[in-house]
Amino acid sequence: MRKPILTLLSLFLFWSTLGQKTIGSIERLNDEINSLIASDAVIEVLAEGFSWAEGPVWVPELNGLLFSDVPENKIYLWEKTKGLSVFLNPSGYTGYAPNNKKSGSNGLILDSKGNLLIAQHGDRRVAMIKKPLGKPSAFKTVIDRFQGKRFNSPNDLILSKRGDLYFTDPPYGLSGDEDPLKEIQNNGVYRMDTKGNITQIYSDLNRPNGLALSKDETVLYVANSHPKKNLWMAFSMEKGSIVSERIFFDATEKKGLGLADGLKVHSRGYVFATGPSGVFIFTSTGKHLGTIKTETATANCAFNSDESVLYMTSDNVLTRIQLK
Repeated sequence: MRKPILTLLSLFLFWSTLGQKTIGSIERLNDEINSLIASDAVIEVLAEGFSWAEGPVWVPELNGLLFSDVPENKIYLWEKTKGLSVFLNPSGYTGYAPNNKKSGSNGLILDSKGNLLIAQHGDRRVAMIKKPLGKPSAFKTVIDRFQGKRFNSPNDLILSKRGDLYFTDPPYGLSGDEDPLKEIQNNGVYRMDTKGNITQIYSDLNRPNGLALSKDETVLYVANSHPKKNLWMAFSMEKGSIVSERIFFDATEKKGLGLADGLKVHSRGYVFATGPSGVFIFTSTGKHLGTIKTETATANCAFNSDESVLYMTSDNVLTRIQLK
């Protein structure tokens, strides 16, 4: 009975994407990738014309995807039936903090109540838009300082099951490490617990970027987006603190547009990580199964609610691929 079902599914995917603009290809290095991506899966272009698309998150309340256009200071909403619309403008720079670059939002996530948490490059804080998101409210500051000093530009963020907030703070929203407005000299990885206590848990990456927790939350994955040290780290965690570290995968010698950037962990433990040429797919041990090759600089990715689709923000385009 399974073969006819798979055949019908393949036909449905074929006809549903007929006429849809597609890009790239799938690089399959190990047969294990076939349990995630069908042989006839394609990379569909859903919308284009952005300056730098980032931070996608699927929002069940809106039945759509929110994502940032960082230089344009906007958050967009993409819906299957309605297409693209502006959700927030401005999204990350409102004049809340001194900043000559005035970049918009970057990483976006939902908390357990459905509120939207936003890594704001320009305002140099993590902010919140409270639910209901159909009628966006004013920004509420979640955290904007460490030891009395303003953050550089919070970039990406995640929540643990218990509600601890982890985020990275590179200087991308400023004019680099030499910007006179930079108050924290290193570029750290932070954790804020549910009581509001903030800790810098790591400071030895020059460009910390995307991050994700393993499903059992014993490993924290963090990308470092630097041409000379282009890699993902894996940190063993106990009670929110790092106890050991290792290089998860080094992509420094990999060719292609883009650097190690955003990442998400699948419910089966696979790590989907944006890097040179597209989205790398790894086992939990760091074995590279293959790459969704968008053939452009891909910043981040996100699953929909049932993990049947992976959305990707790839430079000036929003793309997706069907998953098994």
